[in-house]
Amino acid sequence: MSILLLIFVFVVWSHNVRNSMANGVTLESLRLSLIRQEDTIIFGLIERARFPTNSPTYNESYVSTPTFSGTLVHFVVKETEALQAKAGRYANPEEHPFFPDNLPPSVVPPYNFTEVLHPPAASININKDIWDMYFKKLLQLFVAPGDDGNYASTAASDLVCLQALSRRIHYGKLVAEVKFRESPGEYEPAIRAKDRDALMKLLTFESVEEEVKKRVAKKAMVFGQEVTLNNDDNKGKYKVDPLVVARLYGDWIIPLTKLVQVEYLLRRLD
Repeated sequence: MSILLLIFVFVVWSHNVRNSMANGVTLESLRLSLIRQEDTIIFGLIERARFPTNSPTYNESYVSTPTFSGTLVHFVVKETEALQAKAGRYANPEEHPFFPDNLPPSVVPPYNFTEVLHPPAASININKDIWDMYFKKLLQLFVAPGDDGNYASTAASDLVCLQALSRRIHYGKLVAEVKFRESPGEYEPAIRAKDRDALMKLLTFESVEEEVKKRVAKKAMVFGQEVTLNNDDNKGKYKVDPLVVARLYGDWIIPLTKLVQVEYLLRRLD
């Protein structure tokens, strides 16, 4: 995908986000957005699964330049974020860079986003945890071992997955804000007491979490099935194991989202 096409896709997506923010945020609008983001995450995993592990992508010795120290995936993510920062991506409160230090300023006119988040809590960024989860735990579960030489494409696919996961997990701040506004009296005692366990209990709905895991597993079956004229030939074969997608949500996305919510609420009265 060319740089111009990447910028075009981002501008279109950003326009849609701006419209949704301007129209107000409710639990129902957030729920619909989170469901739509499931599609983005699953398609990202499917795209990454096209390539094997390609370990040189993650080996610091592979990149040889006096101006950068790190792996190829570090280089691709950092340089892409710098370009997207110039296009205004990180002016959007829904976006969180993995390398926030020294990002260049935007070259486009600022957009007056509707202020939804409580300012002292809006700076929460757990992308380091998301990075570690993706590379140390998730990747090995759905990517086949091997090396096909497509290291740049591999890093680009990793970037798509990372940004989709980050957006989904940090949406917890918006969910926490709307929940707090709807029932402040329910949350304030636990916030004032700095009681993380009480807040986590308030935010946990096991039946909803089970429904989400079942839905994403079913989507992975539908989106990732191998389609032939005779589907019986590939029955039960998927580009990404649906059980892995369900585990991704159950073990990491949902817990990390609730972690973001708790961290946000703890600062909500500041």
